[in-house]
Amino acid sequence: MKSYRYLAAAAALALLASCSGNKAVIDFTAPDAPETRMAVKQLNGTVTDVLDSVKTDARGHFSYKLDVAKGNPEFVYVYKADRRLASLLLESGEKAVVTADTLGNYEVSGSEGSILLKQGDDAFNAFMGKITALSNQGAEPAEIAREYIDHYRASVKFVLSNTKSLAVVPVLYENIGDSPVFMNVSDAMVFRKVCDSLKTVYPDSKYVKALETETVRREQIFALQNRINVAEERSYPNLNLPSVNGENVSLDSADAKFTLIFFWDAREATHKIFNLDVLKPLYAQYHSRGFEIYAVCVDPDKAEWAQVVKAQELPWINVNDGMGTASSSLYLYNVQSIPAAILVSENGIQPVGVTEKELRAAIAKGLK
Repeated sequence: MKSYRYLAAAAALALLASCSGNKAVIDFTAPDAPETRMAVKQLNGTVTDVLDSVKTDARGHFSYKLDVAKGNPEFVYVYKADRRLASLLLESGEKAVVTADTLGNYEVSGSEGSILLKQGDDAFNAFMGKITALSNQGAEPAEIAREYIDHYRASVKFVLSNTKSLAVVPVLYENIGDSPVFMNVSDAMVFRKVCDSLKTVYPDSKYVKALETETVRREQIFALQNRINVAEERSYPNLNLPSVNGENVSLDSADAKFTLIFFWDAREATHKIFNLDVLKPLYAQYHSRGFEIYAVCVDPDKAEWAQVVKAQELPWINVNDGMGTASSSLYLYNVQSIPAAILVSENGIQPVGVTEKELRAAIAKGLK
């Protein structure tokens, strides 16, 4: 009978340990804020939600326990009214010991992420202090620019030296007014390196998932800029998108004098009718004379699109990157509505109306 009691007690202790393992503790002291109401907030996307309101004791101290899932650190802040007194990055099981004043100065121990987070915050605050002082002194723009460059380089070094800590995420999102510190399109490579590294440590973190979204957005802009730069040399932007069989096919690979880029949606009945009633006859008439079609579909369901292409037996180049209306090809060619038609040749690009009459006239003229 005793053995059963021992087993029950052991199970209870194990359960208790398990529960406490999903908690983090903030041990906070602000000696100049006795008997003062404080707010504990948690980052939620781009806003902070109030978790609780706590009151310090006569020593300016409070202890607060919060839920933090294992493997999913949380950004947590302590506020006095509108002033942030401390910023923390808490792992489950940690006890962050914070000593602060009501001016926003603080020290933290017991939480590695919080210590690293403070380093990033301190560097940015020092930088903004220098920028503000220089601006008030009427400094030359070049001097302010040098401060920015120094801070940017230090920030890049900081994030690349700590790619497995979520503490670098706020550094990547720093802003000077409305301008991001990481403003170069090539910074997409820094975002990707950090994001991929963090995914190996915190694959389920909401902060990492949000960073992945921002990284993809920046990569699309980076790719778009590169294509624009190349386009200046060839007179039109190149496209290189997946075909029905999954292999990328570039616009440049079209062996033609004249190529029609046709932007369409496989979900739209009118677009499918246009394929059969207009484009197929035009293709049959002019393909042998050097005419090609590079059809870019914006249906995000690539299986549905592939089925339509095969069912309609579309003989031209058919591509789809699966990004839907977020496809960078639309931005590259400034497509405002679907369907859209653009004729390209070595002489440049020519938008044309999506009607049989307009397309036939433009193709015939281009192939003369």
